[in-house]
Amino acid sequence: MDGVRVPGGVRARAHVLARGDGRGGTALPVLEGEGPLAVRRTRGSGVEARVVLVGAMSGPLGGDHLTVAAESARGARLRVGSAAATLALPGQDGAGARYDVRLTVGDDAELLWLPEQLISAHGSDLHVTTRVDLAATARLLLREEQVLGRSGEEPGRLTSRLTVRIAGRCVLDQELACGPGAPAGWDGPAGLAGHRAVGQLVVARPEFATAPPVARVLAEGAAVMPLAGPCALVTAVASDALRLRRLLDGASAALR
Repeated sequence: MDGVRVPGGVRARAHVLARGDGRGGTALPVLEGEGPLAVRRTRGSGVEARVVLVGAMSGPLGGDHLTVAAESARGARLRVGSAAATLALPGQDGAGARYDVRLTVGDDAELLWLPEQLISAHGSDLHVTTRVDLAATARLLLREEQVLGRSGEEPGRLTSRLTVRIAGRCVLDQELACGPGAPAGWDGPAGLAGHRAVGQLVVARPEFATAPPVARVLAEGAAVMPLAGPCALVTAVASDALRLRRLLDGASAALR
């Protein structure tokens, strides 16, 4: 049963579709959410439509499988955020949870995917997959922020995979696993080096095809790397969520 917590966990989906309205604005013909994935439209700015994901239930808990799909079709400008951080929690039977995100951006369209942090609580086991499909002239700003454990606690297990395709060509496919059961060394110098907050930005703009960002260190703990397409990746690690947000906000401003 979708959107209701039952033995074995919740199965719930949310779907957002934005289209250009033909008058220089953005319409939202589809705005659907189930169970813990409530979707609300908020006041936009100019041609941009804004949507917020509101957590209507706790979770994801062990056994849950949540899916969010957002599409910004030709001519649309869509910003998606969340009302609060997402907290991954352990389930009663020790099962893992899944959170799948599917983002699609058409030609001459823009998507800003800016949710709040994902917190991996002690004892949780969450697998996040984010798949992005962009048209050749699409624009994207995607932010991911992951915090390993609440204050004073060890993290749960968190596996996160991010795939980005532009005009059908894969420009990024990476996976990070942290916490108990993750491959050895995830917390060492070649991984997070003891940091408990990790995040990234993916920025895609058509002008990057001829003038890509230069690979460089942006600040202590943050670096930018151009990808094989009109796209760039910023990766950052920090001691806490506040420091991580400051690093990513600074990186976004630098790439603007």
